[in-house]
Amino acid sequence: MTLREIVVVDYGMGNLRSVKQALLHVAPSNTRISVSENPEQIIDADAIVFPGQGAAKACMAALNNIEGLKDAVINAAQNKPFLGICMGMQVLMTHSAENGGVDCLKLFDGEVLPFADQPNWKPEHKIPQMGWNQIMQQQSHPLWHGISNNSRFYFVHSYFVKPANDAISTGKTEFGLNYTSAIAQGKVFAIQAHPEKSADAGLQLLRNFCAWNGA
Repeated sequence: MTLREIVVVDYGMGNLRSVKQALLHVAPSNTRISVSENPEQIIDADAIVFPGQGAAKACMAALNNIEGLKDAVINAAQNKPFLGICMGMQVLMTHSAENGGVDCLKLFDGEVLPFADQPNWKPEHKIPQMGWNQIMQQQSHPLWHGISNNSRFYFVHSYFVKPANDAISTGKTEFGLNYTSAIAQGKVFAIQAHPEKSADAGLQLLRNFCAWNGA
C-alpha cells in the first residue's frame, strides 16, 4: 500500500497539535501526518492542511519570515489537495481589513471584513463569534460527504470572508448576516470553522479530506 503524506503547515500559529491529533484519528493506515515548516517537505507532500489562529498581519509576517514558505503554500494550493482552516481560509483572499489592512496570499479575489462594521449590526451578536453554528451547504463537494446540511461546527472569529465571486462559496452561516463560511475551487477547500473542534461533523470533514484526491 502506497504511503501518503499529509503535512500540517507550521508557521508558528494555529492549533497544530489538535489538528494533527484529529487527522491521526481519522486517517487511513497508509497515511503519515506530519507538522512542518520546511518548504521542500510541503511541496513534496501529497496533501496540505493550513490551519491558523490569531491575526492576519501576524500570519502573513510568519509566512514571510521563513524563506520559501509562502511560495510553498501557494504552490501547494494550486497543485494538491489543500484544506484551509479558520485564519488558513482568510489569508487565501486578496486583502484583510484586520490590523489596519494587510495584503494576503491573493489566491482568491475577495476581502476579509469585520463583523462589527457591517450595516445594521446588532449588539446582541457578540464579537467574536465563539461557539457552535450551522453551515448551510451551497453546493455538493467531496468534503461534505456524510455531513448533513446545516450541521453545526465550532467557530471562533471576528472577521469574515467576502469573496468577489460568490460561486466559490460552498458553505454559508448566519451570524448577523449571511456570510461565506466555506469556499471551494480547484484543489482548495477552506472553512472558517474549526473541524478539529467540531465533533462528529468536523471529524467526518477531516476524514473526507484524507481520502480526497483534489478532483
